[in-house]
Amino acid sequence: MSSESHGPSDLAHHFDSYEQQKESATLGMWTFLVTEILFFGGLFAAYSLYRSLYPEAFRAASHSLDIRLGAFNTAVLIGSSLTMALAVRGGQTGKPKTTFAMLLGTLLLGSTFLAVKAVEYADKFTHHHVPGPSFHFEGPDAPHAQLFFSLYFGMTGLHALHMVIGAAILAFMLRPALRGAWTPRNHNFLEGFGLYWHFVDLVWIFLFPLLYLIGRHH
Repeated sequence: MSSESHGPSDLAHHFDSYEQQKESATLGMWTFLVTEILFFGGLFAAYSLYRSLYPEAFRAASHSLDIRLGAFNTAVLIGSSLTMALAVRGGQTGKPKTTFAMLLGTLLLGSTFLAVKAVEYADKFTHHHVPGPSFHFEGPDAPHAQLFFSLYFGMTGLHALHMVIGAAILAFMLRPALRGAWTPRNHNFLEGFGLYWHFVDLVWIFLFPLLYLIGRHH
């Protein structure tokens, strides 16, 4: 008997059961997310250090960000976490149309976030707030304000890159979702991507207050 005849087609040959396959997929995704936490954690640590050293410069630079766009994008990502959770639920309950619709909604919300972020970046280029030879900032502490914007572009740029990658994967998942690729028995890829998307959303939940809300009570 050939090895291809052993077990269902959606159970990988090196696993003995769906439970083992699911546990391996979940462990792999969480291991990946731990490396991402360490990566972003270093950026957050650097930001916290320099903010404590130059609080006035960071406060002044932060106030040049558009808090309305930041708050809007926060709401957009919270909404995308909801649609992503519903997409996973659709896979878990064997509802391909629900999974497809919710993945499409997540993709549209993610694209909205990136479009708003592009508007914010364009504004920074217009006002010469991009670190480099053409950087200009009104105030007595422009060099340290430039440090703020370096961290701003570094942190939000890396976050946006994760969003772009997530959006590309979402687009790839639409057709399989409509064809019922994820079932109550095997929805590991869908669930793993859901964890990735929620992580990216959570990173923004921390970025928004750190970058946009410094000293707003003043």
